[in-house]
Amino acid sequence: MDLSPILINGVVSDGRLPVTDSAVLRGDGCFEVLKAYGGVPFALDGHLDRLARSAGALGIELPDRDDISSWVSSTAAGLGDCAVRVVVTRGSSVPGVDGESLVIVFGHPWPTDASAARLLPVVVPWHAAGVDWDLAGAKILSYAPNLAATRRAQAAGYEDALMLTVDGLVLEGPTFSVAWVIEGKLETPTLGLGILDSITRSVVLELAADHDIEVVEGRWTLERVADATEVMALSTIREVQAVSEIETLRFAPGPVTAELSAAFLDLVG
Repeated sequence: MDLSPILINGVVSDGRLPVTDSAVLRGDGCFEVLKAYGGVPFALDGHLDRLARSAGALGIELPDRDDISSWVSSTAAGLGDCAVRVVVTRGSSVPGVDGESLVIVFGHPWPTDASAARLLPVVVPWHAAGVDWDLAGAKILSYAPNLAATRRAQAAGYEDALMLTVDGLVLEGPTFSVAWVIEGKLETPTLGLGILDSITRSVVLELAADHDIEVVEGRWTLERVADATEVMALSTIREVQAVSEIETLRFAPGPVTAELSAAFLDLVG
């Protein structure tokens, strides 16, 4: 893999962190993943806005926004089509050990998988599911619960998980949003459920409106999804990806998914 130079607070580094760092000891920090096309980061302002909200919720002071933007842009320019990761840590978590907050930026190739996704529904009792709390909506480093859902799905032979509340409401994937099509309308779980305010989700909903596709946000169980003619996964890396299976449910890639995928690619192109 062609990894870019690793920047820590704007300085080229070997990528090593102190063992006292909050990211190592506590998973205490936040992050963003952007995709660059032709060396240009897509939706950079949206990602930096969300990074600022996440850091604010954690009480971590960020460097100047223009500096972070410059680090991301220079990293993307050096790789062309790539993913760029921005990781923010609080600094030292050990009393008496000094350590400033860190912003780590690096990039790497990550091609989009054109195949359809196969998902296993997984109940996630740890999800706040709309209950307000201090880090609601923040993109924090602590993704271990999400990845546990992914590993459960993969152990059962699926690509990834579709996370559900204990009451059976559809939430999102561990690293992606979901939407589906019923009678020509695009339905997607509401942000009020405490799911991530995905940049790709927001862009796709805007594109749907531009293409006269009605968008409905709400709270639904899998019984509702069973009535769908198309299902899609939305994320920075997946872009607009068709979903072919959700356990026993089967779906074929359809015209709305194709239209939104083409519109998204036109936009980033």
